Amino acid sequence: MNSTQNFSDIEKTFFSDGYKFGMKALKGNLSHDSLFLSISEMYSSIDELILSLTRFSIQQNKPVECKKGCSFCCHQPVFALDYEMQYLNFFIKENFTEKVQNEIRTRANNNQLKLSNLQKSEILNSKQPCPLLTNSSCLVYEARPMACRIYLSTAVKSCQKFYTDPKNKSNFPALLEFPLRAGRMMNEGFKSALKTKGILAKEFRIDENIFSKNELSKG
Repeated sequence: MNSTQNFSDIEKTFFSDGYKFGMKALKGNLSHDSLFLSISEMYSSIDELILSLTRFSIQQNKPVECKKGCSFCCHQPVFALDYEMQYLNFFIKENFTEKVQNEIRTRANNNQLKLSNLQKSEILNSKQPCPLLTNSSCLVYEARPMACRIYLSTAVKSCQKFYTDPKNKSNFPALLEFPLRAGRMMNEGFKSALKTKGILAKEFRIDENIFSKNELSKG
């Protein structure tokens, strides 16, 4: 775990937590049950942190303005690591009919067609809705990846501006920095645990990798 040497003490704590979850998955030989349990526990851990932060922000008269039905952040590329994609795909197949799965697949394919000829910078600024978004709500909220869980805004107007004019470099969502760092470090820890067995976690855009097998493999 020497890769933590350039991190702050608080970052090391979250890295360590993620590492422990990753090692727990390895201890179970990365079976679907052990992997998914470890991911679920990692998500629960970050969710508890975010709940505490949300309560604290209310006390400080600067509440988080994210709520159901507000989906500006769902109209941009969403990235997830391959083990998160495994967890997400399993959740979809276990909880939705073939009809709903096909609808998700169609929306993902449509996004792919629209983005396929764009440069990376153009893709990052694109405002296509996530294929898992329906009626302004996330179909897979319980299984959403880390990137979605840690995206917390204190000003919905800033999100709206970023949505309507993403190329304007002065438009940025008013995001809380702490959960962003915490969640990223947890995933870094999880990835580092997998790396001890030669497994290199890869990142994908959800709409380009939905329903893929996403089996973990050695680099």
